[in-house]
Amino acid sequence: MPARPRRPAPGARERRVWAARSPLTRWWAVLGPGLIAGATDDDPSGVATYAVAGASVGFGMLWTALVTTPMIAAVQFMSAKIGLVTGYGLAGALRRHYPRWAVSSAVLGLAVANTINAGADIGAVAAAVNLLVPVPIAVMIVPIAAVLVAVEVWGSYRLFAGFLKWMCFALFGYVAAGVLARPNWREVLFATFVPHVTFDAKFLTVLVAVLGTTFSPYEWFWQASQEVEERLAIGQGRALQRRGSSTAELRYAAWDVGTGMVISNLVMYFIITATAATLHQAGRADITSAAQAAEALRPFAGPLAFVFFAVGVAAVGLIAIPVLTASTAYAVADLFGWRASLTDRPRRAKWFYAAIVLSTGIGMLINFTRINPIDALFITSVINGFLTPPVLFFLMLASNNRAILGDRVNGPVLNVIGWVSTAVMTAAVVALAATWRP
Repeated sequence: MPARPRRPAPGARERRVWAARSPLTRWWAVLGPGLIAGATDDDPSGVATYAVAGASVGFGMLWTALVTTPMIAAVQFMSAKIGLVTGYGLAGALRRHYPRWAVSSAVLGLAVANTINAGADIGAVAAAVNLLVPVPIAVMIVPIAAVLVAVEVWGSYRLFAGFLKWMCFALFGYVAAGVLARPNWREVLFATFVPHVTFDAKFLTVLVAVLGTTFSPYEWFWQASQEVEERLAIGQGRALQRRGSSTAELRYAAWDVGTGMVISNLVMYFIITATAATLHQAGRADITSAAQAAEALRPFAGPLAFVFFAVGVAAVGLIAIPVLTASTAYAVADLFGWRASLTDRPRRAKWFYAAIVLSTGIGMLINFTRINPIDALFITSVINGFLTPPVLFFLMLASNNRAILGDRVNGPVLNVIGWVSTAVMTAAVVALAATWRP
């Protein structure tokens, strides 16, 4: 008589949903890594990119928020599925089935880009706070980095995850700023549903920057590893316990990811709307940072919009920095087979925590060098731009590999959206390379 297939143990979301007593608390119980990933997509460097898009090309980039929402949701869900079904992070799952040199190259690029991005975000948080409270930016750099490291290294996983989850409410400050900017809603709706594309270097540069910020490889590594963390947090410490996922858990993960990505692109939409309605109309296309965008909004949209925007930059930066450094640590640890969990104490996962501290520390020090933060972010954008297509390619291969996912491989809809996303990102990078002039 053949053995009956093992039924996967209930996942973290399933257990939280069982314990919830109302539709609202059930919805909140479902939300987790996907919501946080969506929030980090609007980190200060992302805000600066979207602000530049609105200031330089007006409402002409709004359609990208609509078009990319199903694309980023599909890719993020595939990352979640790999973590849920295999019980490993993305780098750990890929290195078991694909050339190590390819995975190592991706992890190296990810680590460099994330560390630079984290450093830029630390500076951006300090600059945003400085707009609200007259404390010198340089004075705040070290305390911000130290507090975030302390929360990650010595705080409990539940404290860390809960902190990030509740901080996501700050995202709606950008929506308020967009409304207070008083845009022409007829123009906004037209630009949303009628795509505008011009094949010149300026437009393509902004387009690739927006796509590169929206499709962020570090979020895929974060998502898969956080699915593993969620299981470790409920006592599923052995690999066999974490392997496989119920249909309900996958459905809840899809809701989580879908909610996070919709909110992420909604915020992107209103950032572009706010800066297009104010800065673009006034001919102010010289925006180079999120804090500068917040300050520039003040005379055009009023002090309340300025406050909402500045608070949003600071709050989302506090979400993004630990996610950037943790995703680096997860990827590096998975590559080398180290213990990698925020549920472990530092002495049990010392190399994992050392990677977090090192990434945060180097990022912090960038703020005390002569490296221009805008140049640093440009380098990050270039790395991410060229990193995204190959990582997407391997993510698609893994999502269709029965040796990895068994019967949880992609269906036709996910495959179409995933391969279209890969083609779009590849085409965007090629177009930029073809039109770029030093």
